[in-house]
Formats: sequence, structure tokens, C-alpha cells
Amino acid sequence: MQVDKVKLKEIIVDEIEETKVILNQFKEITKPVSPDNSIGRLSRMEALGSKSTAEFSERQAKNKLSDLETQLLKIDSDDFGKCQNCKELIPIERLFFMPESLFCVSCSKK
Repeated sequence: MQVDKVKLKEIIVDEIEETKVILNQFKEITKPVSPDNSIGRLSRMEALGSKSTAEFSERQAKNKLSDLETQLLKIDSDDFGKCQNCKELIPIERLFFMPESLFCVSCSKK
């Protein structure tokens, strides 16, 4: 598991950096849509819809970043890789695919 932890740590650090870049991009996209803009009613509604979708994606990215940072802090502890709900080991394949996973597949579906 030690070799896996080294690889996972690299993956987590990379994912944190990528997620921070994505969050910076969302800051630009989620800026308020000015009511003064003379872009037309439909275009304004489309802009508000796009902003709403981007805000949802931004919240997901923030949650992912938080979970990744939690995983990075726990990587050297005995709790790393254990489901926060049932305390069973999370399959290593899941952690490689989704390093932010704090729950096993069964508990994540609840």
C-alpha cells in the first residue's frame, strides 16, 4: 500500500492544482450579469442560465477541492482509504479514479 500511497499523493496534488485552475475560471464566468446590459431579453435569460449552471459547477469544484485537501491531510494516517461512514477500506481502484472519495461505493449511494 505504501507505493500506492506515493502514487495517490501525486494524483491528489495534481488534482488539487487542476481544481484550483478550474475554480479561477469559474470566478470569471460567475460574475454578476448586469441588468443595465442592452443584450436583449432572451440573451439576458441565456446569460443568467449559463451563470446558474456555472455556479453549480463551481460549488461542485469547491467540494471536490475540500475533499482532496482532506485526503491529502489524511494520506499518512491509518484512516486514509477508509470509508467515513462504514469504516471499510475503499477499493484502491476507486481512489485512483476519484482520489477525493471519502466513501466506499455502497455508502456513496445512500
